Amino acid sequence: MTILIADDSATSRILLRGTLKRWGYDVVVAEDGAQAYEILSQPNGPCMAILDWVMPHMTGPEVCRRIREANREPYTYILLLTSKNTKIETVEGLDAGADDYITKPFDEHELQVRLRAGKRIVDLQADLLKAQEALRERANKDLLTMLPNRSAITEALAHEIARSHRDRRTVGIILLDIDHFKAINDTFGHFAGDAVLRETALRLKQNVRPYDVVGRYGGEEFLVVLPNCDLEQATQQAERMREKLAGEKMIIEGAELTVTASFGVTVSDGSDSSPEVFVRAADEALYLAKASGRNCVRSNPA
Repeated sequence: MTILIADDSATSRILLRGTLKRWGYDVVVAEDGAQAYEILSQPNGPCMAILDWVMPHMTGPEVCRRIREANREPYTYILLLTSKNTKIETVEGLDAGADDYITKPFDEHELQVRLRAGKRIVDLQADLLKAQEALRERANKDLLTMLPNRSAITEALAHEIARSHRDRRTVGIILLDIDHFKAINDTFGHFAGDAVLRETALRLKQNVRPYDVVGRYGGEEFLVVLPNCDLEQATQQAERMREKLAGEKMIIEGAELTVTASFGVTVSDGSDSSPEVFVRAADEALYLAKASGRNCVRSNPA
């Protein structure tokens, strides 16, 4: 763990740095409050800091106050180092946002104990952030295919439509539906159907650009968002996907299956419209593909 030391006294900095290095901490040093605030404000700034109370440009409590106002994550545990030892000044430091304080000259054992307490808080907060991120990812993922779920892919589409409106570019939209999927479930069972969905998702992902987004829209339907793609390019992309899916048999439950899909394609022309408008246009094109015998691509300018 990295700890920031901020103190305008060179002697105090050297003493603290040597002590913390001996205890196994990485150390970053600042010579005044402004420099300390700049370091702590960086995206990967230290999660723990020992700030001298009185420093040029910005005092320790002032640094605390500004850090707390920024409400940054991960949390920064701040320990004030002070020669002040009155109740009023202690309350002032804690009210500014400091987590703890220690008086000069510091006792090594006391400092070590307070840093251990701080490290536990920082570690717990890091674990909480990881748990929140895992929950957020889980909420946005379809757990069967591990693709973005309907809400996440719709949000991605809305984001790209807004950006295309701002940059005056187009967004290609593909809606595809696996052909005769109910027959697969009825003949081979739902586990086989799940395997077909997973393999379909894999083949779709393998056949798009890194910045394209493939999501499971619902049931056996998938939605593909293609930034900076016109109708012709999006149609060509859909045709490549169709060939990739139909051209190689899937081995499911020991059986060889030829799985095909019907594709509907449309494009957002940069107009400020909702995702539903373009999904509906792609769905109309998908209906035409199914009416044309399935396993084909049809387009529909929105």
